[in-house]
Amino acid sequence: MQARFEPIADAVVVGGGPAGLMAAIYLARFRRSVVLVDAGQSRIEKIPRSHNYPGFVEGIPGAQVRDMLRAQLRSYPVRIVETFVERAERTPQGFRLATQEGPIAGRRMLLATGVTDIPPAMPHVRAALEAGVLRYCPVCDAYEVVGKAVGVYANGPAGVAEAIYLRHFSADITLFMAQGGPGLAAEERSRLAEAGIRWNDAPVDAIRRNGERVELMHAGTRTLCDTLYCALGLTVHSQIGVALGASVDDTGYVQVDAHHATSVPGLYAAGDVSTGLNQIAVATGGAAIAASAIHRELGPDWLAPSST
Repeated sequence: MQARFEPIADAVVVGGGPAGLMAAIYLARFRRSVVLVDAGQSRIEKIPRSHNYPGFVEGIPGAQVRDMLRAQLRSYPVRIVETFVERAERTPQGFRLATQEGPIAGRRMLLATGVTDIPPAMPHVRAALEAGVLRYCPVCDAYEVVGKAVGVYANGPAGVAEAIYLRHFSADITLFMAQGGPGLAAEERSRLAEAGIRWNDAPVDAIRRNGERVELMHAGTRTLCDTLYCALGLTVHSQIGVALGASVDDTGYVQVDAHHATSVPGLYAAGDVSTGLNQIAVATGGAAIAASAIHRELGPDWLAPSST
C-alpha cells in the first residue's frame, strides 16, 4: 500500500510494544497519518509465555504477540522509525521529537514507552526467566506456581506486599530481603507471621540457578526455591512525558484520565508507562481508548490545519 506522509503527522506514537503497536493500528484505521518510533526494547520480548492474553489456550510467548502486532501494522501506511528519542518539545502545531534519524513532528503524541524490571544480581537472568525459575509478575503467572516453594527477593516494603499476594497461591513462601532482617519493620514481620510466610534474617550473598530451581546463599547456608519472584521494582520510562510537563505519580508513572490523556494538552499515554495494571491486555485496551480519543480530538480531516 503506497503511503503519503505530511511533514507533520496527525499522531506520533513513541514505543513499539503492545500499546504502541495497537495505538498505531487503530490510528491508521482511523485514516490518520502516523509515525511509530520504536527503540526495539519492549519488555514483552522477555516474557517467555503469557497465559492470560486472550485467545491462546496454551499461552503465547511475548515476542510472538509483538510479531503478530507488527505484521498486522504492516498492512497499513504507518511510517516506522527505529530509533531512540533524544529530546521532545511542544510546538504551536503539536510536538517535535529529535532523534538520530532526524526530527519527527506530530499534532498529537502517544507515549507507550513502558517500564523495565530491575533484575537481581544473578548470572544468566534471561535464561532463568525463560525457564520459569525467575519471575517478575505474580499477576501474570502466579497460577503457574500453585503449591510450589516460592521465594520473594526484595529490598523494601514492596516485597512484603508481594509475598502476601503470593500466599494465595502457595503455602510455601519465603521472603528474602537483600539486606536481611533489619530491612523488615515490626509491623511487617507481624503481617508476614499472620499470613504464615517465612522470612530470612540473613542478608542474601548470592543468587544462582540450580538446575530447575533457584538457590539463594545467605550466611553460609543456602535455600532452594522452585521459583524466585524478584520484587526490586521497575524503572518507568516516563522521561519524555516529564520533559513535556506531564504529571507523574510518586513512582514515576504518567498520570492519565479515563481517555488516557495526560495533563499536557494533546499528549496521551498508554501501556506500562501510565498508571494502571501492567498487563498486555490492559496495554492494548488502553491504547485503543487513547487512539480513539486522539482521533476524536483531531476532528474531521477537512477541519485539520494545513501542514507547514
